[in-house]
Amino acid sequence: MNLSNLKPAEGSTKTRKRIGRGPGSGLGGTSTRGHKGAKSRSGYSKKIGFEGGQMPLQRRVPKFGFKNINRVEYKAINLDTIQKLAEAKKLTVVGLNDFIEAGYISSNQLVKVLGNGALTSKLNVEAHGFSKAAIAAIEAVGGSIVKL
Repeated sequence: MNLSNLKPAEGSTKTRKRIGRGPGSGLGGTSTRGHKGAKSRSGYSKKIGFEGGQMPLQRRVPKFGFKNINRVEYKAINLDTIQKLAEAKKLTVVGLNDFIEAGYISSNQLVKVLGNGALTSKLNVEAHGFSKAAIAAIEAVGGSIVKL
């Protein structure tokens, strides 16, 4: 065996179907495109959402609502989660890096601390936003907040 007599295994390759090469080939005439109409022509491409002339769905269904381009999305983290994190790592200052390392947020997310759960230890909490209940709970145990 050498490079001059290599060939694929028997039955592993098929010959290409050569359409539009005259009636003798058996694949001439309409060349598998059916008869007439836009779909049989070269260069045909139907528009997105085209339903054969029927009123398309995106025109039948009414428009409603809007997207506020100034919306700011926060990832919510509750006080009980912060308490668990502080106990596990023995922290007095809980910041964004601690949330990222614990897997609660990714590095490009904003954090808002919510007041669900109880806080037992005095903590300094750093976040982008705080609910009124969270501020009251943190300050009740002698902690402080830092808005970023």
